[in-house]
Amino acid sequence: MQGGSTGIVYGGLKYQARCIADVSADPDNTSFLAGTLSLKEENEVHLIRLSPSGTELVCEGLFYHPNEIWDLKSCPFDSRIFSTVFMSGETYGASIWEIPELYGQSNAPQLEELVSLKERASKLKCVLWWPRGRHDKVISIDEGNLFLWSIDSSSKTAKVISQESVGMLHRLSGGAWDPHDRNVVATICESSLQCWDLRTMKKTNSIENAHFRDVDYNPKKQHIIVSAEDESGVRIWDLRKPKFPMVELPGHVHWTWAVRYNPEYEDLILTAGTDSAVNLLLASTTGSNDSTSESLADYATLRIDPLLHSYSDYEDSVYGVAWSFREPSMFASLSYDGQVIVESVRSYLQKN
Repeated sequence: MQGGSTGIVYGGLKYQARCIADVSADPDNTSFLAGTLSLKEENEVHLIRLSPSGTELVCEGLFYHPNEIWDLKSCPFDSRIFSTVFMSGETYGASIWEIPELYGQSNAPQLEELVSLKERASKLKCVLWWPRGRHDKVISIDEGNLFLWSIDSSSKTAKVISQESVGMLHRLSGGAWDPHDRNVVATICESSLQCWDLRTMKKTNSIENAHFRDVDYNPKKQHIIVSAEDESGVRIWDLRKPKFPMVELPGHVHWTWAVRYNPEYEDLILTAGTDSAVNLLLASTTGSNDSTSESLADYATLRIDPLLHSYSDYEDSVYGVAWSFREPSMFASLSYDGQVIVESVRSYLQKN
């Protein structure tokens, strides 16, 4: 089903942008963080919240960031903490920041840098937080290495616990931390997906011969992962049987850049692409105890086309997309021209 946007638009970003993240640790608000990517201007991080009426997006805080933001993640256990990967000239860095107390003012004081992740051998790609509750470790991924850090916010220190190089044959571009097992992380590179045991920093298994753009774990089912790929669109894998995908889903007309499982309804998947569109996909799963997921699975059996809806009212490529953890029927998308749109998929949860 094709269609334009019927969502709520936030027009506060003045510069180009790629990164948006749900503030999952905020129990009281549906809120997102978005970071800009200006080469010449001082960049910004916007704290965006959905109004209590659910009719508009409000800037709750605007914070200056010293460099271009290429990756942004919100801390899963503290709504005021987030990480960025940034670039200044040809130098990459990564830091963990704390949002100051706002006291009702949107133009708040400068962000406080809690920790700088200084060690880097090559081009940094992303920082990962373990998505299930409080954890004192983060992962950074650069083109050639995987680092596991121990973070002490009180003393503002970060220590590398372990690291592993993937060798000259691979260039890492991202990854995801297994929500079911804090000792497992999946990394993606030009031609494969690799799973690592963080206790030994050894590769446990891999999916070969695919050009991965993004990957995300199913939050409800262990061993299940979804990938966005250049040639094959979107595919769901069982990591215990990595030779062939479980399900193949349509991608975008151009590159499928990002893919995200819904945090509550495991059948729903979002993808974002450089064809200026966001796609809502329905991938049938079985064995769930969640009644809504079962309803969606029943609905999926009646459909030939897994594409529920394509949100196409964008004027530029869409690189960022994030489900709301607090309200899983809503998601935010960010196009390269700085436009944030929040949409509701509630109508698709009420088909049966």
